Amino acid sequence: MFVYIVRRLLQMIPVLLGVILVVFLIMQMVPGDPAVLLAGEGASAETIAKIRTQLGLDQPVMVQYFHYVTDVMTGDLGTSLRSNLPVFDEIMARLPATIELAIASIFVTVVLGMVAGIISATKQYSAADITIMIVALLGVSLPSFWLGLSLIYYFSVKLQWFPVAGWGTWKHMVLPAITLGTAGAAIVARMTRSSMLDVVRQDYIRTARAKGLREQVIVYKHALKNALIPIITVVGLQFGFLLGGTVLVESVFAINGLGRLIVDAIRMRDLPVVQGGVLIASVIFVFVNLLVDVLYRYFNKRIDLN
Repeated sequence: MFVYIVRRLLQMIPVLLGVILVVFLIMQMVPGDPAVLLAGEGASAETIAKIRTQLGLDQPVMVQYFHYVTDVMTGDLGTSLRSNLPVFDEIMARLPATIELAIASIFVTVVLGMVAGIISATKQYSAADITIMIVALLGVSLPSFWLGLSLIYYFSVKLQWFPVAGWGTWKHMVLPAITLGTAGAAIVARMTRSSMLDVVRQDYIRTARAKGLREQVIVYKHALKNALIPIITVVGLQFGFLLGGTVLVESVFAINGLGRLIVDAIRMRDLPVVQGGVLIASVIFVFVNLLVDVLYRYFNKRIDLN
C-alpha cells in the first residue's frame, strides 16, 4: 500500500503540470490585457508598457509558464494582480468555506443517495422504487441555480427558517448543501440501486437468507459492503464535481469561497489567482481519487493495487 501511495503521488506531478499549462494557455486567449486593467482608463502607452514589463507579460508565453512552474515548486503561487496580495493567502482565506460546503454537500449526497438507493433496491418495482427513481431523475435534471433560488424563496423568504445568503453558521450551510448535493444524491441513488440489485442476487445472499439471518443484517452487513465499490467511485467523482459546482452555488448564496474568487479573477484577468485556485482544486481532486483507491482495498481485500 505504501509503495502504491508513493507511486500515485509521483504521478500527480505531470498531471498538475499539465493542468497549469492548460489553464495558462486558456487565460492567454481570454480577451483583455491585465496591464490595461491595472493601469486604468486613459493610461498612457508608456505606463501600460511599464506595467507589462514589471509583470513579465512582455516575455514569451512559454517563458512565463516556466517561471511560474519554477515559483510553484518553491511554494510561491505568485501575487494577485488585483489586490497585490500573495495568491496563497487569498486562496487560504476563501478555501475553508468551499471545503465546508463540499463536505456538507457530499454528506447530503451520500446519506440521501444511499438510503434512497437501498430502499429502491430492496423494494424493486414497488411504488417506493418508482417514486425514488422519478425523484432521482428530476434531481439530475434540475439546474443548481434554479434549485438554489427556489429553496431561498420558500425556506428563507416565505418560512424564514434559514438565512438568505452568507456563511458562518450551520444554518447557512443547509440550503447550499442541499442545492449542491441533490444532483449527486440522485446519481448515487441510481448507482446504489443498480449495485445492490446485482449483489442481492448472488448465491451467498440466498445462503444467508436460508440460514435465517434478519433482512437488515443481510442488507447492511453482507450486501451493502460488497456493493460499495462502484458507489465509492461515484462518490469520489462527485466530490470533484462539487468543487467545480460551488461556483454557481457560491454566487447564488453570496458565499465568499474559492469558486467565487476564481470567477472574479477571470473577470479581471488575474492570471496568478486563476492558476493558483485551479491548482489547489486539482490537488484536492487528485488526493480524493487516491483516497477512493485506498478505500477500494479497505472494503475489498482481493483488489490488487499494484
